[in-house]
Amino acid sequence: MAKKAKKAKKKVKKVAKKKAKKKVAKKKAKRKPNPQFMKPMTPSDKLAAVVGSKPIPRTEVVKKVWNYIKKNKLQDSVNKRMINADANLKAVFGGKAKVSMFEMTKLINKHLS
Repeated sequence: MAKKAKKAKKKVKKVAKKKAKKKVAKKKAKRKPNPQFMKPMTPSDKLAAVVGSKPIPRTEVVKKVWNYIKKNKLQDSVNKRMINADANLKAVFGGKAKVSMFEMTKLINKHLS
């Protein structure tokens, strides 16, 4: 019986040490954005109808497009990953009426220079 009690105490101490080590873990540094994403880019005439004609970073372009989509309720009600294009977005999407949100960013990048 005494041996079992000693083993149990040792096991409890090991678990306590592991928990103490986890608390001391180093904090991760914040990620810095890639400078290429923050570089102001000029939108094409077709994209300018949606986001404006001023040079802005890619990240802001995508935010503005999403704001436009939500404001005009262009997100598909059944499948939220799909965007139903109106006349302005159809020009940006290369004539496609429906585009996935992942394909959207690829199509938007073609209109930035």
